[in-house]
Amino acid sequence: MLAEDHNRGVLTGLLIFVAVVVVLLVILAIHDLTQKHHAVLRNYPVLGHLRYLLEAVGPELRQYIVTDNNSERPFSRDQRRWIYASAKGQDSTFGFGTDNDLERSPGHIIIRHAAFPTEPPELPADFLPAAKVLGASHGRAQAFRPKSVVNISGMSFGSLSGAAVTALNQGAEIAECLQGTGEGALSPYHRNGGDLVFQIGTAYFGCRDDAGRFDMSRLVALCQSAPVRAIEVKLSQGAKPGVGGLLPGAKVTAEIAAIRGVPIGKDVKSPARHTEFGDVPSLIDFVERVAAATGLPVGIKSAVGEEQFWVDLARQMAKLNAGPDFIVVDGGEGGTGAAPLVFTDHVALPFMMAIARVYRTFFDAGISNDVVFIGSGRLGLPERALLAMALGCDTINVGREAMMAAGCIQAQRCHTGRCPTGVATQSQWLQRGLDPTEKRVRVARYVSSLRIEMAKLTRAAGHVHPAFVTLDQIEILDGNGGHSRADKVYDYRSGMSRPSEKDLSDVTHIMNGLPSPT
Repeated sequence: MLAEDHNRGVLTGLLIFVAVVVVLLVILAIHDLTQKHHAVLRNYPVLGHLRYLLEAVGPELRQYIVTDNNSERPFSRDQRRWIYASAKGQDSTFGFGTDNDLERSPGHIIIRHAAFPTEPPELPADFLPAAKVLGASHGRAQAFRPKSVVNISGMSFGSLSGAAVTALNQGAEIAECLQGTGEGALSPYHRNGGDLVFQIGTAYFGCRDDAGRFDMSRLVALCQSAPVRAIEVKLSQGAKPGVGGLLPGAKVTAEIAAIRGVPIGKDVKSPARHTEFGDVPSLIDFVERVAAATGLPVGIKSAVGEEQFWVDLARQMAKLNAGPDFIVVDGGEGGTGAAPLVFTDHVALPFMMAIARVYRTFFDAGISNDVVFIGSGRLGLPERALLAMALGCDTINVGREAMMAAGCIQAQRCHTGRCPTGVATQSQWLQRGLDPTEKRVRVARYVSSLRIEMAKLTRAAGHVHPAFVTLDQIEILDGNGGHSRADKVYDYRSGMSRPSEKDLSDVTHIMNGLPSPT
């Protein structure tokens, strides 16, 4: 009898314990489903906590079992940690010194600081406008000076979720930076307050007629209906240069069909090349026609492969005083979209080599100061951004880093449509985990933090603006205990990448807190 009572007591206690655990798990699940701070927990209640547990004990596990903080690609754990901390407004400092083996780190960037650094101006810490005025050299009616040297790359609705595009657009408005639409046209999610750069791709989504041909009247009407500040003609991108795209009919929903101007439920092909132009003279003519019709600055975006194209473009632009107002150089390491592995790994130059080749070409043609150069290709880290600007970039675009600020965890499932954080998916369930109201603040914080870090590095080098930083102030380590000045590595002559004296004078004026002279 006593044994039976004991067994009943144990069973009762066990049932009570199980019931308590179940109730606690239900409460936790309800909390996870209703909170808006963490997309992973919202999409994967209860189980999602394992990710944060593993993240918390990650350094200890990796020290003995797995990898170090710099082994993962395309963004290392340290790099992601800095982006996440910056986006969340957390402490982004690291303790106990660098964990990089500097003498064995090929390509590692070292900034040569000045003996007497520059004091910060009495301006907001993240105030960092462009040194050049976009569209000024060709007299565009709506030329303007970008308020931010950091802007958000073109990422299409369709590749990204509506929630992610909304968060990026609202974040851009808060941070006073530009957002590219990507080639998938201008969606309702791009119309949440942020200024836009409308991208024209090879399929002319958003500005095509019923037969798929480019339609200037539709482009003009579209630009007038939204805060479009500039137009970007995409020749190619770093993820898949020289390759067109295919949007399967199953993904062409009524919403996407209406936005892109294509039939519902039918496969949509993006050609590998444009039909409106096929050589350098017709490209320049197309740019000029678009600029004349819209009044906006017009540029091109391209990965860098064949060199003769850039030589011919620079020569023709110098001869005609016409053509692109800006050039977005996309590095072969870029990759917010799905692409064939062989193209992501083996086609197009990586960014630093690419911008050096293009910039030198335009400098030799005597028109480097007439073009705004924009860099794109894993530049959302302060030291890489500063090197890009020393190589001649006037602004930089961030893509995957902005995605991470909006919640991406580098799961590398972008091509599957099953992004666990709701960033790169059209799944309604997964999208609900990403709350744009929460994430827009993180996107803005990240952009702001990157500008602040770039400004700090610039002042450490003794200047008031990154446009003044020269390549001889940067060293590149070779991984064998040696090093070279960046100007030697990239074959730049003294003063080659500096903007005009007028642009430098103007930006100095602005950084001293005085009204813009232009």
